[in-house]
Amino acid sequence: MFSGARKGGSLRCVGGAWRRSCFFTSIPSINGSLEEKLDELRCLMGKSDGDPLRIVGVGAGAWGSVFTAMLQDTYGHLRDKVLIRIWRRPGRSIDKATAEHLFEVINSREDVLRRLIRRCAYLKYVEARLGDRTLFADEILKDGFCLNMIDTPLCPMKVVTSLQEAVWDADIVVNGLPSTETRQVFEEISRYWKERITMPVIISLAKGVEAELETEPRVITPTQMINRATGVPLENILYLGGPNIASEIYNKEYANARICGSAKWRKPLAKFLRQTHFIVWDNGDLVTHEVMGGLKNVYAIGAGMIAALTKESATSKAVYFAHCTSEMIFITHLLAEEPEKLAGPLLADTYVTLLKGRNAWYGQKLACRELKLEMGDNIKGKGMIQGVSAVKAFYELLSEPCLSVLHPEEKKPVAPVELCPILKKLYKILILREFPPEAILQALRDESMNDPRDRIEIAQSHAFYRPSLLGQQP
Repeated sequence: MFSGARKGGSLRCVGGAWRRSCFFTSIPSINGSLEEKLDELRCLMGKSDGDPLRIVGVGAGAWGSVFTAMLQDTYGHLRDKVLIRIWRRPGRSIDKATAEHLFEVINSREDVLRRLIRRCAYLKYVEARLGDRTLFADEILKDGFCLNMIDTPLCPMKVVTSLQEAVWDADIVVNGLPSTETRQVFEEISRYWKERITMPVIISLAKGVEAELETEPRVITPTQMINRATGVPLENILYLGGPNIASEIYNKEYANARICGSAKWRKPLAKFLRQTHFIVWDNGDLVTHEVMGGLKNVYAIGAGMIAALTKESATSKAVYFAHCTSEMIFITHLLAEEPEKLAGPLLADTYVTLLKGRNAWYGQKLACRELKLEMGDNIKGKGMIQGVSAVKAFYELLSEPCLSVLHPEEKKPVAPVELCPILKKLYKILILREFPPEAILQALRDESMNDPRDRIEIAQSHAFYRPSLLGQQP
């Protein structure tokens, strides 16, 4: 036997049982395990030989692009068994300043430079740098450049600009859209799925919420939007999130994530997605984890403001962190029956977002006057700032009188938002625009503000849980 050879072969699903056609091969064992994971998922989805598993990323922001690129890097060489592509809207042009920066990134990376030369794609970047050509976002994505993350080159990807072409026969759809765009795009997708016999599996990466106030106040999450828009059962819709930064994950910084949803899909998908540097756990609590992913974006914006206004004062940031985490704990007691189980994941996700997330960055830029609210929340080079819409949703939801709780000092019923002064101030700064960003610092220094510990004690000592807020039965 050759040195380093191993007994291998492909797995086949025959009559519900696994069969291996055995042979000896010198292919590294990691390739074998990858192929086996792919074969297991293909079998679960009922794919026959010659019919590749079709995975489509919908939306090409930083996280959506990285997620699709990771799948391409991992499984893309198994072309006869899996096809991976990504959809983004056509027509988004790139300005000269961005083209110049992109050219610098290309020339700073020998591997990227060689790849573009080999693909006869380098010249167009030279022309764009000189101002002789206009590049488009879908065009550069094919070469591995995400417009929201120019500094982190990805692998080349199959890019489709027709939504119908991208999704009509997809087996797995990865929702990389902002929560504010999810409903509209999936309503369009539903038109292309009317003739489908089998339902696809959808993995949503979106972190954001909407408030539905008619009849009974409740939170609407991206997975629920997808369910309503397409009719795909919630059993087939999952949420994946975790304390991570997209560019660092692609650069193989150690990270973990959690995929939430039905056991039928979350466990095999967790196995399929797991890599040595990207550990994926699974959990059955879909909606609560999804809502928590949106909640931390609210307070990240305020953290960015505090950092800028206090010149990165560690003490001021710690004071803010104490208050914002106490508000998040208070809110989780309204939303979750067992909020203690969420403490670790929520704090970890909040921590990484405060350190390096786009929402904290946005708060800093607002406080430094480098950005204005009038510019909107879709920022060039960063994408959608989801915390802005989340501030509006959580404020409106927690302002509903029917959710009233007893005020600890005034001893009278008040809307829950009255016990969340940071959330109230962010709403007045970002949504009503009644105050400048400096007002967040004034709120933090308000002598009438309660000890954060008091808010946590209130939450832990009262039966605040409102299952209807997440559309669940008591």
